Amino acid sequence: MARSTRESIVTAAAELMRRKGYAGVSMKDLAEAAGAPIGSLYHHFRGGKVQIAREALANAGLAYGLLIPTVVDGYTDLGAAIDGVFTQAAHDMADTGFANMCPVASVAGEVADTVEELRSATCDVFTAWIDGGAAYFASRGLDEPLARQVTTALIAGLEGAFLLARAMRDVAPLLATGATMAPQYRGIALAPRTGTRVAVDAR
Repeated sequence: MARSTRESIVTAAAELMRRKGYAGVSMKDLAEAAGAPIGSLYHHFRGGKVQIAREALANAGLAYGLLIPTVVDGYTDLGAAIDGVFTQAAHDMADTGFANMCPVASVAGEVADTVEELRSATCDVFTAWIDGGAAYFASRGLDEPLARQVTTALIAGLEGAFLLARAMRDVAPLLATGATMAPQYRGIALAPRTGTRVAVDAR
């Protein structure tokens, strides 16, 4: 099914912000990337660039929020799962030539002190990631405080390591973060997911 003009604009905005940040993207850039007349941007988004960015961040947040559960699903040991998350992130970053993996953290750091509407939007995304991740880990048998702690640490560790890896053009920060975090949680069982292929957890 073909995407609507509005959907094309939001998708283009997320991809452009992933690569160029918020300030580096103009309305002309958005129109060209979406294949839409620039007037249609203002027709669909009366709030202009800020509204487009807010909706793009919300949509990206929904998609990226699924990534950690997707990787963790196959593990039954929490420490091994954490190591798997950072190892997979390192592979993905290397395979993309150290491209920015997600627009949310980039925009958050860029606009936290200047565009309150977008700071609030990124805060909502991070909060949803933490809430969703905590619920996921709780469904795998962790108590709620531990589930929330693990999720927060994973997100913070990934975002910080992504930043260093991009600047250094080296996956070492991702691998080092995983290697440091994983042993703290090694031996904590995760309940198997129904219908999920279970990976062998290296001990």
